[in-house]
Amino acid sequence: MSKNGLIVEGGGMKCAYSAGILDRFLDDGICFDECIGVSAGSGNLASYLANQRERNLHFYTIYQKHPEYLGMKNYLKHGSYFNLQYIYGTISNSTGIDPVDFDALQENPAEYYLTATNARTGEAEYLSGADMKKDDFRAIMASCAIPVVCKPIELNGKLYFDGGVADSIPVQKALDDGCEKLVVILENPRSFHRQPQRYKPFYHVILRRFPEVVKKIDDRHLRYHQVIAQINDLEATGKAFVFAPSQAGKVKTTTKDSEDIHEQYDLGIEDYDARRDELKEFLSG
Repeated sequence: MSKNGLIVEGGGMKCAYSAGILDRFLDDGICFDECIGVSAGSGNLASYLANQRERNLHFYTIYQKHPEYLGMKNYLKHGSYFNLQYIYGTISNSTGIDPVDFDALQENPAEYYLTATNARTGEAEYLSGADMKKDDFRAIMASCAIPVVCKPIELNGKLYFDGGVADSIPVQKALDDGCEKLVVILENPRSFHRQPQRYKPFYHVILRRFPEVVKKIDDRHLRYHQVIAQINDLEATGKAFVFAPSQAGKVKTTTKDSEDIHEQYDLGIEDYDARRDELKEFLSG
């Protein structure tokens, strides 16, 4: 029996797009043997695997209005623009206003991996559900800790940054794990071409304690182009099915406008509906 894998790319608030698609997966009972998230994609997968429809949407269109969620005040107070402890702790814990159904998440038979970047080595590490405990979602925080924008997250005696630094789209991880078919959700249109990181002198200074991470940021665009080429090849041979925004949206990584973000979520719904039968044929073939 073939093993199906799902990869959800990161992208901050742009991940409202994948939130829409994942909700449609829940509507249609679409499951995967292995799910790998990157950054906010890791957080989206938690709600999907816990069968909590529209929970992700709340974070993108309601809770992001909370002053503790993101903003310069958080950066000045906590050293992180995105307050990950608030998002994946205060809100998401069992006593929070929108808790993760931790029992349902743990009972889901799918393998669940969260891509993070080891702050010392600069290499990708794939955390799992085993790295989570009830009311301890540091594995998600680690996957989401964007360098400069967020402080690194400590887990299992290590410091971690956002998984997208080392492995933006973990295709090779899924293939190495035996996935024969891959569904990949990208957060940018297919025409997107990642540019070299701007503000190089700035982040070189801010991240001077983490030289291997700096190196990974410097050449991230090159590795991104390589994995997109790999995805295109897999798609051409019938081994990958790719969702990507069918039109350019207004949403950026740190967008706060709820209306624009909801449009991005709705686009995910629309793009899924347009290709629903095609996806089901791919998964069943």
